[in-house]
Amino acid sequence: MNNVKRSQRPPVGQGGFTLIELIIVVAVISIVAALAIPLYANAQARERVAQVQAQARTLACAVNLYAAHMGTLPAALTALTSAAVNGRNESAGPFAPSIPPPPFGGSPAWGAYTYTSSTAGTFSITATGDGTTVTAP
Repeated sequence: MNNVKRSQRPPVGQGGFTLIELIIVVAVISIVAALAIPLYANAQARERVAQVQAQARTLACAVNLYAAHMGTLPAALTALTSAAVNGRNESAGPFAPSIPPPPFGGSPAWGAYTYTSSTAGTFSITATGDGTTVTAP
């Protein structure tokens, strides 16, 4: 009576994943990656826009400080990086250590800051990139 059937189970410790389980795991990882990559790219664009907004506000504050000291708006943003002497022979400045470069990248890429002033005493600082235009003040 040696014809006793042995169990068809694999020996203990010899288990593993089936092919269908591996395919399901790879599919789930692919779906998560397909959702995460565009969100990451969108976060980078939002960060570039926020950086430009902060830099434009900083430049606008420097222009206001220059105007308060000199009594007139600067002719260009580069005037903010050096000391200025007003009509009462008072020296102040520099009002900004340097003109910050726009952020790297973007689609389309960010251009340099554009400064325009009017005879009415108003000004604007503008930068364009990532399909967005940022203007201060």
